[in-house]
Amino acid sequence: QVQLVESGGGLVQPGGSLRLSCAGSGFFVSEYAMTWFRQAPRKGLEWVSAINSAGDDTMYADPVKGRFTISRDDAKNTLYLQTMSLKPEDTAVYYCSVGDYWGEGTLVTVSP
Repeated sequence: QVQLVESGGGLVQPGGSLRLSCAGSGFFVSEYAMTWFRQAPRKGLEWVSAINSAGDDTMYADPVKGRFTISRDDAKNTLYLQTMSLKPEDTAVYYCSVGDYWGEGTLVTVSP
C-alpha cells in the first residue's frame, strides 16, 4: 500500500523556479531516507538529491548543487525539491523514491 505521487512539474523559462512535491502514503516519511532522481530525454537515470530520515543531512549531485534544495514536511508526509535558476539541461522527468518504491514522475520542461 506504499504509494508516492509526484507533482509540481510544468513548463518554465530558463532562470525560473519550480517546487516539486512527493506525497507519500502507506508509510511515514519521517522514518526513511528519501531520494530524487531524474531522466532527461534519451538519457539514463540520474541521481539528483537525497535526505536522511531525520531531515538534517542532505546530498546533491554536482550539476544541481547550489540551485536545488531538498526538504521534507513530516506533518504533511511530503518530500519536496525546490528548483531554482533552471536551465534547459534540467529538462527531465523527476522521480522520488523510498527504498524500492518509486512514483510515476512529474515532467519539468525548461524552454524559452
